[in-house]
Amino acid sequence: MNILVWHVHGSWLTTFVQGPHTYLVPVTEDRGPDGLGRAVTWDWPASVRERTPGQLRADDIDLMVLQRPRELALAQRWTGRRPGLDVPAVYVEHNSPDAAPERQLHPLAGQSAIPVAHVTHFNRLMWDNGRAPTEVVEHGIVDPGRQWTGTERRAAVVVNEPVRRGRTTGTDLLARFARRTPLDVFGMRTEGLAGHLGLPPDRVRTRDLPQRELHRAMARCRLYLHPVRWTSLGLSLLEAMFLGMPVVALDTTEVREAVPEGAGVVSNRLDVLEDAVQAFLADPGHARRTGDAARAAARARYGERRFLDDWERLIKEVTR
Repeated sequence: MNILVWHVHGSWLTTFVQGPHTYLVPVTEDRGPDGLGRAVTWDWPASVRERTPGQLRADDIDLMVLQRPRELALAQRWTGRRPGLDVPAVYVEHNSPDAAPERQLHPLAGQSAIPVAHVTHFNRLMWDNGRAPTEVVEHGIVDPGRQWTGTERRAAVVVNEPVRRGRTTGTDLLARFARRTPLDVFGMRTEGLAGHLGLPPDRVRTRDLPQRELHRAMARCRLYLHPVRWTSLGLSLLEAMFLGMPVVALDTTEVREAVPEGAGVVSNRLDVLEDAVQAFLADPGHARRTGDAARAAARARYGERRFLDDWERLIKEVTR
């Protein structure tokens, strides 16, 4: 099939495009948010093809995979076809509701032609989906292999724009952890974080790295810290588990489902999390055993093959 899909979330799309189809990814002259084109920091197969809006109008398209409300209008304007009416479509909801978590109406709630595919069961539960048919296709990860060494007595954190996003991503909690444990914080627009937290740069080192370099750098840290209060299940948490890292995480949204007993420490008690961090720093053997359990759990639930099989099932149902 020819599948139209925008480059929005690079990590998610990296696994999605491993399937057996041709993936038409919009590209614009400025390579802005609506036309990023092919990724430069992820390895994508040749089946991912950049298409300008003009080319899309002439392309055969068997399925539209939408991820943002504005893509409904974009798809119709650029292809001349209406999602869900002229061409089968699926809307992937990556996020948890943020305005009113228990009663926020989903943007597609008023229609029934386009199913909403949530990436977690928590998200489907919390959104008011209205008349929209819903599915859950949990995340899938292209296995980076076990890379953990834990040679650096530091905790890794992955978050984009931590200063802007603040309490949502637990940025305020980083100061508390960093006073006892040095942190390596990876992600976009992390510069100035140490100063924002009132800490010296060696306590909070920040870097924005391509995915391959990111995994290697993360894996040198003794553990992965996930202080996120409210967001969908972070792919960085799952990637850390695939790398063989022990994880310490807030017990929010879908985290408890992703991190079973023995694969890390999940709690909303900060003293419990701080003790867990110190225990992993003090005992590399304990960290290694926990990381091995985390990797096994992540591979069993969030493997690439399961993800692609789930999507093939959904694609067949939608295009039937």
